[in-house]
Amino acid sequence: MKKLILLFALALMQSALFAQTTWTNDKMHSQAKFTITHLGVSDVSGLFKDFDAKITTSKADFSDAKFELTAKTASVWTGVDMRDQHLQSADFFDVANFPQLTFTSSSVKSAGAGKFKVTGDLTIHGVTKPVTLDVWYRGTITNPMSKAADAGFQVTGVIKRSDFNFGSKFPAPMLSDDVTIKVDGEFAQAK
Repeated sequence: MKKLILLFALALMQSALFAQTTWTNDKMHSQAKFTITHLGVSDVSGLFKDFDAKITTSKADFSDAKFELTAKTASVWTGVDMRDQHLQSADFFDVANFPQLTFTSSSVKSAGAGKFKVTGDLTIHGVTKPVTLDVWYRGTITNPMSKAADAGFQVTGVIKRSDFNFGSKFPAPMLSDDVTIKVDGEFAQAK
């Protein structure tokens, strides 16, 4: 009987150690940004004011993590109202028909200590394509305010807007085909 109880206790401890955890972005300390080159001479940046991101993992180092992000396209903001309205139009995000963009990871590969190559499906403007992004896991701490665990991540990469039929009326000399993505986020462990 003692052996059975011991085996049961070990099984419970092991399942607790490898339990899947969910982490959600702290919106006050997270940003989803992008940069594009205008006329080949200047970079213009913007961000999405309204986005949600979630990470699920069963490992403390996040080496098996699944990353998900959803951004409301109508929340695009560049600091210039006229440009923001144009980005929301059918020329670009077409927010009336495509109210959100999404990313869902399908694989995570180690790229050094705290670094990963994350591949997944990115959907923009109704087009879904596989992309690979660089992820830097910046560590986990105990938040002094909430006393909960917080983890920090930075996601970077470059996508081609032509892959997503995005802004096709504007050739590369006007707007670069390359769009740089940078997402910085603090994630709180769900309770």
